[in-house]
Amino acid sequence: MSKKRFDSISATRRDFLRHSLLILPPIALSASLFPRTAWAWQSTGGTVINVRDKGAKGDGVHDDTSAFQAAVDALPGGGTVTVPPGNYIIDAMRAVNLRSNMLLQLAPDATLTAIPNNSPRSHVIKVWSANNVRITGGRIVGERGNHTGSGGEWGYGLNIQASNHVHVSDMHISECWGDGIWIGGIGHFNAVPSRDVVIDRVISTHNRRQGLSIGPVDGVVIMNSTFSGSDGTKPMSGIDIEPQAQGLARNITIDHCIISGNQGTGMEIHYNVSNVTIKNCTFQGNQGYGLLTVDSPSQLTILNNVFTGNGLVGLVIAGQTSHVKASGNTLSGNSARYARRVAAALASPNADAQKRELRVDPGTSDVSITGSNFSQ
Repeated sequence: MSKKRFDSISATRRDFLRHSLLILPPIALSASLFPRTAWAWQSTGGTVINVRDKGAKGDGVHDDTSAFQAAVDALPGGGTVTVPPGNYIIDAMRAVNLRSNMLLQLAPDATLTAIPNNSPRSHVIKVWSANNVRITGGRIVGERGNHTGSGGEWGYGLNIQASNHVHVSDMHISECWGDGIWIGGIGHFNAVPSRDVVIDRVISTHNRRQGLSIGPVDGVVIMNSTFSGSDGTKPMSGIDIEPQAQGLARNITIDHCIISGNQGTGMEIHYNVSNVTIKNCTFQGNQGYGLLTVDSPSQLTILNNVFTGNGLVGLVIAGQTSHVKASGNTLSGNSARYARRVAAALASPNADAQKRELRVDPGTSDVSITGSNFSQ
């Protein structure tokens, strides 16, 4: 894994961004996860289709894309596509395009492996303009190691756009040319957002751009998941909330997640972002900052997290960030990339601890920091 240096907080934005089960009955998740919207899964029948019955071989040699799509398309009214153990070869230039009211159930040892391509943009699984979709189990392996092109950063493992009520669980995603997971909207401006998306018990690791990028959304919960080892093209973060001018990202909760070992910052939050809660997470061993808010996000709650061993400052509230409540966070051993800071910490372990671990810049407003533990 290469050891590229991450730029300082004064870097421009371009430097940060150089992206036998039946169909489920009404979902058991509490609607209280999404108080602003109605979470409802439609039970539309009990059709179950095995991808092997549509010709998928899962032998790691044959292209199984058409068989997967045939299984999905055989559920016009909803149902379940099951994927037995095996290594299924997928053409990411075509992708497996999921539809509304379906469950894609992969065996734990079912792998979807992308065929190498030279395109700047590709997808293994797409959920676009769909409602009531669940994906569970299995692995996605991208083609970054055998990619035949050199440009672009948009090779996705799982891409969710302009879709509602999507639940992804117990999946491992790695080796993508771009982001392991993208959740966002369709449209260049005022995009149609994705709504009510849950990512639970997912590992997204060693992807080229980021583990997870979030664009225009309204109601996202990321929980019990790991985003690690991003390395290859900036920003190389674990999680990046980056709707930019495309639209708004709001009502996001990140809970009990691990964000570690990324070559960039652990997590970045940019503009057009509001009402984000980050709690009970660990930001550890990232080469950049642990958590960085920049530009002008607002209404952020940062609660009971651990920031440790990050290359730059553990927690940075910067730009014109506003309305922040940070409470009960533990910060230790950050700014590790600077030998002079390490030497200073050894000489006087309590001196300037807050500067090494926590920074709030002058342009911010209404920032409350309470109950921080600067452990040694």
